[in-house]
Amino acid sequence: MSEATKQFCSFAIGEGHYGIDALRVQEIVQARTTTPVPLASASVVGLMNLRGQIVTVLDVRERLGAASRKSAGAAIVVVQTSDGAIGLMVDEIGDVVDVASEHMESPPETLRGPARAFIVGACKLPGRLLLTLDLDKVVAL
Repeated sequence: MSEATKQFCSFAIGEGHYGIDALRVQEIVQARTTTPVPLASASVVGLMNLRGQIVTVLDVRERLGAASRKSAGAAIVVVQTSDGAIGLMVDEIGDVVDVASEHMESPPETLRGPARAFIVGACKLPGRLLLTLDLDKVVAL
């Protein structure tokens, strides 16, 4: 992989495909029971115990302003932040995608709603558009 290529951990939220910097991903776990946090933001699903480590779980769907899901998310992407580990609940895990810097574009001008604040780039992949997220903005409450 050259310096001009970046790896993204991809996942789906509804019909959308998103990616975050793969180097910030600690692990991916199946969705599990969380403990609710009273008076927390609507995007906070709750807290989960990950081998003795308490991890806050955020609903990425809620953060992006997508319609609420009918069932619990399929997976939790545990990422490293300056505040420690945070879990991101997503609908479906994709692949690790290598993207050459020359294939990265600005976010589409047609993008509307809360998601626009989190999306920093776009890349055309076969059959879909991968929207890359600013992880620090997504996890900021």
